[in-house]
Amino acid sequence: MNRLIDKTVILFLCLTIYGLSDTISAPVIGFLVSCTLSAAVQFCTGKKQAWTIIGISSLMCLFIPCLIPAAPVMLYDALWEKKPWLAAGCLSFMIYLEDFTAMQIMLICSAIVITVLLYIRTTRMETNELTLKSLRDNAVETELSMSKKNKALLSAQNNEVYLATLKERNRIAREIHDNVGHMLTRSILQVGALLALNKDGADRELLESLKETLDSAMNGIRSSVHDLHDDSINLSYAVGECIKTVKDKFNVSCEIDVSDEIPKTVKLCIVGVVKESLSNAAKHSNGDKVKITIREHPAFYQLAVEDNGCCSDIKHTGIGLENMRDRAESIGGIIKFTPSSKGFRVFMSAPKGYEEKKDG
Repeated sequence: MNRLIDKTVILFLCLTIYGLSDTISAPVIGFLVSCTLSAAVQFCTGKKQAWTIIGISSLMCLFIPCLIPAAPVMLYDALWEKKPWLAAGCLSFMIYLEDFTAMQIMLICSAIVITVLLYIRTTRMETNELTLKSLRDNAVETELSMSKKNKALLSAQNNEVYLATLKERNRIAREIHDNVGHMLTRSILQVGALLALNKDGADRELLESLKETLDSAMNGIRSSVHDLHDDSINLSYAVGECIKTVKDKFNVSCEIDVSDEIPKTVKLCIVGVVKESLSNAAKHSNGDKVKITIREHPAFYQLAVEDNGCCSDIKHTGIGLENMRDRAESIGGIIKFTPSSKGFRVFMSAPKGYEEKKDG
């Protein structure tokens, strides 16, 4: 747009110069030819064709004086093509001084100066615009990068808080089990001893009631401790602990894509199958890579553990494979063992909501 405005100003100056001519046909022809050539240069900008047009136009000024008033337009195009020497022919008006009036010569020189100034101004403006765009793009890129880093930090912070919460649950569960649980157990034993000594005593009914209360409290604590322990299982951490046992023998890659609301029974099953699969691989596989994939789909969970060891067939179903099958069936899932020349694959699929359907 800036170049178009500049050319409009320059053409207006050229038209003013043509308007001071004594004839009509030659200025009109010169102006139309110069406009046509400038449009062709604009269309071919940055190409050799544009340079050729500018050079030919400049040479034509040496033989066709009526094109000289349009010299500023040719110079402007040559400046934008970074080849100002192509417009050297525009100075041919020095040869044809007698063909122009003093006012026309002065206007031609002024137009040439204005052309150079317009080129410098527009060049600086476009350079500044490019700089501003670059700064804006860098700012947007930096903002996006910072946003991603902030999200990653928040995610890491949330994960740390989550792991800390799980550790605290485990600690509380251990404290309850080691302290309160032992004291209740001792109290139950003491009440049992008193019941044995007072078979027909008057306090027997009170002791039996006390024993029932203590038994109920003990069962409640056991249930609470069990729930706390199960809820504190972090799937990624537990699978990572399983991987540590075989990291000396295998290069293990792990992909886990599940939500935090995965049921504890499914967590325990997946961890158990992963542990047993890695144990079997360590014992029987001659490969060096293991890939673990755990995914959650809208209606089911999937687990795949595969190694690159050579295995053509399963000759006997061992205790490990039976244990994995039992674990899968306990959550309503199915498990398949696929041996091949490329490795051994354990694949398990379990539906969501199995516990609720089972209880219902």
